[in-house]
Amino acid sequence: MMYDGIVVGGGPAGMFAAITAAKQGSKVLLLEKNDRLGKKLLITGKGRCNVTNNCTAEEVIRNVPRNGRFLFSALDSFTPTDIITFLENESCPLKTERGNRVFPVSDKSASVLYALKQAMKRYGVQVSCDAVKEIVSENNVVTSVVTGSRVYPCKWVILATGGVSYPATGSTGDGYVMAERLGHTVVSPEGSLVPLEALGEDCHRMQGLSLRNVGIKLLNAKGKLLYKDFGELLFTHFGISGPTVLSASAHLKGDRCRLLIDLKPALELEKINDRLLRDFETYKNRTMENALTDLLPRSMIPVVLDKANIPLDLQANSLRKEQRRNLVEILKAFPVEISGKRPVSEAIITSGGIKVSEVDPKTMQSKLVSGLYFAGEILDCDAYTGGFNLQIAWSTAFVAGQSVKTVIDKRTQV
Repeated sequence: MMYDGIVVGGGPAGMFAAITAAKQGSKVLLLEKNDRLGKKLLITGKGRCNVTNNCTAEEVIRNVPRNGRFLFSALDSFTPTDIITFLENESCPLKTERGNRVFPVSDKSASVLYALKQAMKRYGVQVSCDAVKEIVSENNVVTSVVTGSRVYPCKWVILATGGVSYPATGSTGDGYVMAERLGHTVVSPEGSLVPLEALGEDCHRMQGLSLRNVGIKLLNAKGKLLYKDFGELLFTHFGISGPTVLSASAHLKGDRCRLLIDLKPALELEKINDRLLRDFETYKNRTMENALTDLLPRSMIPVVLDKANIPLDLQANSLRKEQRRNLVEILKAFPVEISGKRPVSEAIITSGGIKVSEVDPKTMQSKLVSGLYFAGEILDCDAYTGGFNLQIAWSTAFVAGQSVKTVIDKRTQV
C-alpha cells in the first residue's frame, strides 16, 4: 500500500496525530519500534493515566515553564475539553479529581490506550512495529522514511518519538538524531518532573515519610526564589520527591539550590509559637522528642530538633525562649540542600528537544523541511505535573495531524 504520510512513534502524540490525519482523509502508516503501542502511556500516572487537566487553555499555558507561548495556537485549536470529549466518545469515561486532574473512570491507562487503538482502526490507520532509521528529504522536502526492512515513499512525516525519559519504554532520543540530520537544532535534553538529590543524611533519616499540605520554596544559590508550590512531598533515601518537588525540578538548572519546606503553612509564626507554648505546658515533663508528637510525624522530630540545635532529651519545661524561636523558624522553613536532579532515566518528562523557533506553531511543521512535522515530548516544551504534559501531546498532535492535508493538497496541485 502507498501511504500519504507516516507517523513515527506509537505514544499518545503519535497515535492521536495518526487518528487526526486519517480523519482528514490521509492514508496513514504509524511506525513504532517497540513490539506494542503506548508502552510509556501505560505507566503514566502510576498506571492510571492522568489524561489532562480540566482547565482552560490559558491555565495550561501558566503551567508550562518552558516555551509556553509557542503552544498558544495549538491549545486554542485543541483544548482539554476537546480531548475529554474525544475519549468519552470513544467509550472511555473520565473523572476529574483533586487539582482538576482527569483520569479514566476505570483507573487504568489501558482504557485510554484501547480507545486510541480503536479509533485508529476505525479510521484506517495502519500500524507496523519497525524501527525508523532515517527520514529522507530532497531539496528540503520530505520524500520517504527508511526502516530496517524497507523504504516507504511519503508526502509527509510526523515525528512523535518522545524524549529520553524512561528509556526502557523506547524513549531513547532517536527522533533527535533524525531531526538533526535534517538540519534541526536540538536543545540539550535533561530530566524534568524528576526527584531531587539532597546533601547530608536528613532525608535518608526520614525516608518513606510523606507529607501533605505543605508549602515549598525553591531558592537558587543566591537566594532568589525560583518556584513555590503547595501540596505533597516524599522523603527518600537519596533526597526528596513527590508532586510539588517534581514540578520544582523544572526550574533546577545545574547550580546547587535550597528547598525550604513550610511544615505549617496555615499558621503564622506567632500562631505556631502559641501552639508550642500550649503543647509544652501540656507535656512539660516530657523530653522534647516526645513533646512534639502532636505537631510532627515521629520520624521527623529528631531531624527537626537537630536543625534547631535542641537536644532530644531536653525536658520541655527547660526549653529556652531562643531555642523555641529557632524551632518556630525551622517549622516554617525546614531547609533541604539540593545537590542536583536524579538521572534523566528516572524523569517523567524530558526538558529540551527540538528548538521551537524552527517549528511553525500554527501547524507544527518544520520551517526547514517541507512535510516534516513534530508532536509531543520531542518538542522543547515541558510542563508541571497534573496532566499538562499529556495535553501538550494531544494539542500538538491534533495541529500536526490537521495540517498535513495542506501538504497533500499543494503537491496534488503541482
